[in-house]
Amino acid sequence: MSTAAATVRPREVLADLLPASRLKDAALVLGGAALTGLAAQIAVPVPGSPVPVTGQTFAALLVGTALGASRGLASLVLYALAGLAGVPWFAGGSSGVSVSFGYILGMLLASTVVGALARRGADRSVPRMAGTMLLGEAIIYAVGVPYLAYAADLSASAALAAGLTPFLIGDALKAALAMGLMPTAWKVIGKD
Repeated sequence: MSTAAATVRPREVLADLLPASRLKDAALVLGGAALTGLAAQIAVPVPGSPVPVTGQTFAALLVGTALGASRGLASLVLYALAGLAGVPWFAGGSSGVSVSFGYILGMLLASTVVGALARRGADRSVPRMAGTMLLGEAIIYAVGVPYLAYAADLSASAALAAGLTPFLIGDALKAALAMGLMPTAWKVIGKD
């Protein structure tokens, strides 16, 4: 006796609504990297922390959600490699490796995960988008905070105090913005 496996048809992400072409994909990847770089320029120093509050985590998660896992990852890889090569588009116009580079590494993984979840419809409703953004933020911190502890020679509790706690309220606000933005975009285009 054989069992038939149900075929799960992946859903579209917002970028899939544009006509398919390699040029389009390249432009979306470049645009996602540029958006992340621009958002990183919104940088507010946090007293007692070497890590500023920035818009780059918000952008990285939106890029992953809107472009999907592969294009989102490609955008963040381009962003990271260009910043390592000297493009001054990390937080506050910096480039190269710093104590906060772990957050950028976390964004690579988070963008991929939220993109995969968006392909499964996680960007279509506020509750699912909330879970998606919170998971993305958790991934960024899961990589960024230990990297910060290592790079800045901080204890685990000091790394949490400097690299997580001061950012929770801002990240909750960014998640709330994304929760409204993505499902609304799908409603506006009539494909929710």
